[in-house]
Amino acid sequence: MPSVNVVNGRQIVVEELDPARRFVRFLAKPFSRVWYHRDLVMAILRREVRDRFKGSVAGWVWAVIAPLLGIAVYTFAFTTNLKLELAVDVSPRVGYALFIFSGIIVLNFFSEMAFRAPMLLHEYTHFIKQTIFPSDMLAVISTLRATLYTLISVAVMLLFQLAVVHSLPWTVLLLPLIFIPLTAFLVGMSWFLCAIGAFTRDAGYLMITVVPLFMFATPVFYSNLSLPPPFNYLIYANALTGYVEVTRDIVLLAKLPDWRVYAWALFTSVFTFYFGYWFFDRYRNVIVDVI
Repeated sequence: MPSVNVVNGRQIVVEELDPARRFVRFLAKPFSRVWYHRDLVMAILRREVRDRFKGSVAGWVWAVIAPLLGIAVYTFAFTTNLKLELAVDVSPRVGYALFIFSGIIVLNFFSEMAFRAPMLLHEYTHFIKQTIFPSDMLAVISTLRATLYTLISVAVMLLFQLAVVHSLPWTVLLLPLIFIPLTAFLVGMSWFLCAIGAFTRDAGYLMITVVPLFMFATPVFYSNLSLPPPFNYLIYANALTGYVEVTRDIVLLAKLPDWRVYAWALFTSVFTFYFGYWFFDRYRNVIVDVI
């Protein structure tokens, strides 16, 4: 039965929920807050997207040129003896370029959020300190911005594959089933890094040091199948491995991903999303005083 407390002359109803209802409310809270602040989220997102290439003559053309240059470099600068059993009938050089680029897309998505998240609250200090601002929405907004540029890279990859192969496998329709969990994973990671970065700027310096190592700790230039035991299993401790492998399965190999790999990717997504939100929400009120 709810209790009624009086604070500053106002009645505050405090609900006494059983553990199951508290858990359900916790699961729904991030989504309900995004929906409640949807107008603010969209307004700031539009401003961030507009300001990304502000002052640039080419503007959004750069968002397309960058992945095109990437594919060109991977095609002409990299060769490999790695045997790739791709579903697309292309030369080994072009196949390896697509192989690398599919991994780079996931890695760049992660890197952008890992670099920015620790200092994200500091970017909006004036809003957080001077207004009643939903600081937890900043991680959502920044991830959505990064998602937009990632989708451009995905579109460039698919168009390049379509140009050289003249067809796309039906499995590309399953791309949302991996990029939605990946986006949720990065939102949760951003919540956690935002909270840590509010207390110490060392989090930002740590990311600058650690994130480049993921270029080699993630199977971007190699396949996890080429690793000897037990490293071919230990590499899944890097959560990005599952997202890279599933992306390649449905885009390049034209097959359904291994259900165990996909289940692991879903687990890391859900766990990171809710752990990150729990951690941020726990220190939400303290953050205002320390940034």
